[in-house]
Amino acid sequence: MLLQALAIAGCDRSPAPPPAPTAAATPASVARPAGPERLVLAFGDSLYAGYGLDRGQSLPDAIEAKLRGAGVNATMVNAGVSGDTSAAGRQRLAFALDNLKRKPDLVLLGLGGNDVLRQISPAETRDNMIAMLAELDRRGIPVLLTGMKAPPNLGPDYVVQFDAIWPDLAARYRDTLYPFILDGVIGDPALMQADRVHPNVRGIARIADRVTPLVQERLKAAPSTAG
Repeated sequence: MLLQALAIAGCDRSPAPPPAPTAAATPASVARPAGPERLVLAFGDSLYAGYGLDRGQSLPDAIEAKLRGAGVNATMVNAGVSGDTSAAGRQRLAFALDNLKRKPDLVLLGLGGNDVLRQISPAETRDNMIAMLAELDRRGIPVLLTGMKAPPNLGPDYVVQFDAIWPDLAARYRDTLYPFILDGVIGDPALMQADRVHPNVRGIARIADRVTPLVQERLKAAPSTAG
């Protein structure tokens, strides 16, 4: 059951050019605060893309609304693609960055669930994550990692190697880490969609409640790249 729940995208995608990032659809009731705009790229898989949810209900949407409600003039750009592995993310990261209106002030990076689904070697996942973090570091863009964990039925060796990726790389690149994106949501039917794989709107709100303070803290520490 846990393996199914960590299968972040249960449907395969046919090869296609990487989609351009799209602005989050913040609810109209959340007014844009005054002050300089902080641009945040949410780069991940279906947990960012908002699989199974209506437009405006994805995790980037929820985080943007909470940031604006707290007085932060933030714009979240949703570059989540359902089904993406870390290798697919590595292939399209530069494209996503180059198609933004400017360099983002922060990148939320959340991949790895589909690597577990396909039982990709943790060493390969680590290499892909390193390549993406190195690219972001080269461009001088701060990162908030939302981590993933492997289910125990894949064996202790796999679990130890896989679960260590995110804390190790967060320390190496001095990035902020939210250790497990589905923490407090996975396994609770009231917070999950019927597929038991993806959070529903209530689950998204729970995750956003926990992640948004980290985003806000990281944005305070990061100089604006606007202008």
